[in-house]
Amino acid sequence: MSLKKATFIIILVLLIDQISKIYIKTNFVLGEHVEVFSWFKILFIENEGAAWGTKISDIIPGVSDEAGKLFLTVFRLIAICGIGYWLVDSVKKNSTPTLILAVSLIFAGALGNIIDSVFYGLIFDDSYGHVATLFSDEPYGTLFHGKVVDMLHFPMIDTVLPDWFPIWGGKNFRFFEPVFNVADAAISIGVGVLLIFNKKAFPNEGK
Repeated sequence: MSLKKATFIIILVLLIDQISKIYIKTNFVLGEHVEVFSWFKILFIENEGAAWGTKISDIIPGVSDEAGKLFLTVFRLIAICGIGYWLVDSVKKNSTPTLILAVSLIFAGALGNIIDSVFYGLIFDDSYGHVATLFSDEPYGTLFHGKVVDMLHFPMIDTVLPDWFPIWGGKNFRFFEPVFNVADAAISIGVGVLLIFNKKAFPNEGK
């Protein structure tokens, strides 16, 4: 796969990701949801941390949320540079289309969330109790302190476990609980391709 094709994939994922996020941010109040199907909802939340909303301050006591957010954003920027190098190097070495596709998806997803983290605090006001304004005169944050917009929710199973069920009997059980976005999906698909089609992605290593 050529670098042009990889770039096309990245741009396509970024466009879908950013258009969906801007639409949600400028049309939904934080916490608002729309039920598309019983197993699929559009639910607007904002993620200030890493995966599943984990914050650096949750892991390292004493670190402020502001410092933790800055550290996480800088880490993401360093990581995206490494992924970008991996992608270009893979193309130069004529690696398999499977590997280049997977790395392109991971790069696009990581870059999509970085855009939120770096710029959204500067261009949006907050979404508490009202719909946010794009290019607001009163932005909610600063450079590197934006929040990632999530909206895809798939509660395919939402039930109460029977009382006889060990430990969790009588408690609510929901699958799939996390709320994510297009960028997260691209990263997950890219990693999934590497795991499932490992021999196609790395044929030389397999030999």
